[in-house]
Parts: sequence; C-alpha cells; structure tokens
Amino acid sequence: MSQTKKNILITGPPKVGKTTLIKKICESLKNAQLRGFYTEEIRQDGKRRGFRLISLDGREAMLADTGIKSPYRVGRYRIDKEGFEKFLSEIDLVPKKGRWFIIDEIGKMECFSSLFVEKVKELLNSSCPLICTVAMKGGGFIKEVKERKDVIIFRLAETNREKVFQDIITLLAG
Repeated sequence: MSQTKKNILITGPPKVGKTTLIKKICESLKNAQLRGFYTEEIRQDGKRRGFRLISLDGREAMLADTGIKSPYRVGRYRIDKEGFEKFLSEIDLVPKKGRWFIIDEIGKMECFSSLFVEKVKELLNSSCPLICTVAMKGGGFIKEVKERKDVIIFRLAETNREKVFQDIITLLAG
C-alpha cells in the first residue's frame, strides 16, 4: 500500500453496514498485527439503548447509553467519556512498525474525548496503516480527518458493500 495514502476511511449513512465491514476486514486480516476497536449496539427489548466498545483483544467498555448520567450527549445517548478514556488508555494504540490499526468510529460521540482525538491523530500521522469508519456528517475533527491528503475515502452503500470490501483488501495487499 502506498505510504502517501495509507489511511483508509469508510463512511456512509447510519445502519449501512460500516461496522459489519470492519469486522469482515478484521477477519480477513486475522494474521496481521491488528490493534484497535469496533463499536456494537446495546439493544434492549428490540430497541437500541446505547453503544459498546470492543477491542480487538477482547476488552469491552460502554461508550454511550440512554440510562446513564453524563453532561456529554448526542441525541438521546449520554456518553461515558471517562469510561471511554479509560478503555483507550488500556488498549494498545501505540504505532509500531508492522502494526495495522482499526478504529470504529470517528464520530461525534468519540470526539468528546481529547484523548481519542490525540490518539487518532498520532495513528494518522504514523507510518502504520489505519482503517477506520468516519461519520458522514460533522465538522471539527471529523471534517479535518476527511480532508487529509493521506486518506482514501470509501462511501459505503447497500449496493456496494462487497465491492468496497474487495477494493479495500486489494489496496491492503498492494
């Protein structure tokens, strides 16, 4: 993969399958030295209640939930910023030669954390490949990441999921 475009961003509307694609990429790259995390929905009685973080080495933490108290919120979800930052400090996000990183996602909830922004910037600026999902909309850090010259952006839709997966795997193999 070209060092000038070694950061892969996957964007698309909510519920289009960005996290599912990340998991499929992780499975395909299981022999690589992958680090990072993905996000899963927390559901109760068939309704989304929040979001859980799962590191690629199996650690879990809550990112957001409708039932917690927090001054940080996106829509009806309250963000557990302290828990998120504890999770980030416990997982290995240190750029080292030969490592690849997965971040799901760069979104409004995650960007409440200056530690998250700092760690993602460090990964983006490193020589290590970074594959991450990013919110379709958003200013600040979200916009900044998408405007970088060293990123390739894939827009995921229901009609192109397999093609985007194949394009990313081909790019990583090159």
